[in-house]
Amino acid sequence: MSLNPIMTPRRYVTLVVITVISLHYFLSRSNMDYGQLSSISTLKEQFHPPSPSSKNTTTITAAIETYTSPTASQPTHNAPPPSQGHRANATFVFLCRNNDINGAVASVQSMEDRFNRNYHYPWVFLNDEPFTEEFKQRIGVLTDAPVSFGLIPREHWVQPDWIDEERARQGRLKMMNQRIIYGGSVPYRNMCRFNSGFFYKHELLQQYRYYWRVEPSVQFFCGLNYDPFLYMEEHEKVYSFTISLEEHEPTVRTLWDSVKEFMFENPHLIEPGNSMDFLSNDGGNKYNMCHYWSNFEIADMDFWRGPAYTKFFDFLEAKGGFYYERWGDAPIHSIAASLLANKEKIHFFRDIGYRHESFQHCPSGNQWKEGRCACDPNDSFDYSDHSCLKRFEGLFQ
Repeated sequence: MSLNPIMTPRRYVTLVVITVISLHYFLSRSNMDYGQLSSISTLKEQFHPPSPSSKNTTTITAAIETYTSPTASQPTHNAPPPSQGHRANATFVFLCRNNDINGAVASVQSMEDRFNRNYHYPWVFLNDEPFTEEFKQRIGVLTDAPVSFGLIPREHWVQPDWIDEERARQGRLKMMNQRIIYGGSVPYRNMCRFNSGFFYKHELLQQYRYYWRVEPSVQFFCGLNYDPFLYMEEHEKVYSFTISLEEHEPTVRTLWDSVKEFMFENPHLIEPGNSMDFLSNDGGNKYNMCHYWSNFEIADMDFWRGPAYTKFFDFLEAKGGFYYERWGDAPIHSIAASLLANKEKIHFFRDIGYRHESFQHCPSGNQWKEGRCACDPNDSFDYSDHSCLKRFEGLFQ
C-alpha cells in the first residue's frame, strides 16, 4: 500500500520546520518580551552589555550563568568614600555582643542599603569581651566602609566598687517582683551607665565628632538622598531622635530630685532657651517621664565631652542611681540635651523611618513616597498614647 505524499517523512519534517519558523516570527512581532527572551544576544546585553568590539558568540547557557553566579568580590575596608564632596567627621557606633551577630548583620545591612552604601561612613563596634573572628567576618562582608572592633575598658563597664551591692541587690529584687523589664539585670545597668557617660571616651571614637547609634535587629525603612551627619553639622544640632516616649516611673524614682539638685547648684549651666517644657508639665517641679528613645540617636560627642555634660554626668554617677534603681541612658541623654542645650539644637528626623522592637516611626505623605519607605505610614508611634512627640512640637509653637 502506498503512502499519501503529504505524510512522507521528508515532507512531514519540512512542514514542522515551516510551522515553527512561522510561529516564532508571529510571536516575535506580536510580543516584544518573547522576542527578547528568545534572543541570545539580547539576553546577554540585558545583564552585561558587550563592548563595541565584542562578538555575539556567547551561548545562552553562559549568559544565564553570568547572571546567576556573579564573581564575588572581597570588601575593601580602607576604600575611599565615593565622590560626595564634604563629609562630616562622623561614625556609626554599635554596642553589642558576639551572640547578637544575626541582629547586628540585619541592622548593618539595613543601614548600608538605605544610606551608607553611598557615603561609606565608618563603623565602630564595641563589646565588653573580644569580638570573634566569625563576627568580624560577617560584618565585614556587608560594607566597603572602614570597620573597627573595640574592647570596652573594664572600669567603664562593670559596677563600681563603691556601690553598696546589698542596697543594689534589694533594688533589683524589688523591680523583679514588679516584673519590670531588665529589673534584675546588672549587665543592662552596665550598658545604661556606659552609654550615658563612657562610650564617647573610647579610644576608637576620639577621632570623631558625630555618631549615629545603631543596635541589633533594628530596621531603617527609607532611602535617604542627603547626609544626616552633614545636616547636624551645618545646622549646629547637638542631638536628634525619631521616637520619643514616657519612661517607666519605677526605674527613675529619684532621678528628677537629683536633677533638680544639680540645677539648684549649677544654675549657670542651664541653657536659657532650654526644653524644660518637654520634660515637665509644671515648670520643672515634677518629671513627666518624657524622653527621646536613645536606641536611635545622632548626636554631637563634643556636647557629651563638654564641661556642662561632664559635670552633669559626674553628679548623677555619684548618686548611684544606675545601680540602686535602673536609670537608663535615654532619660539621662534627654534631660541633659533638654536642659544644657538650646531647644533649637535638638532635631526630629521626621523623614528617617525606623523600628526597634514594637515601636516604630514611619514618615508620611511626600516623605514616605520620596524615601520609598517600606513601612506602613499608618503604623507610626508618633501620636500614640505615651508618645511625647506633641510635647516636643509644642516647644516651637
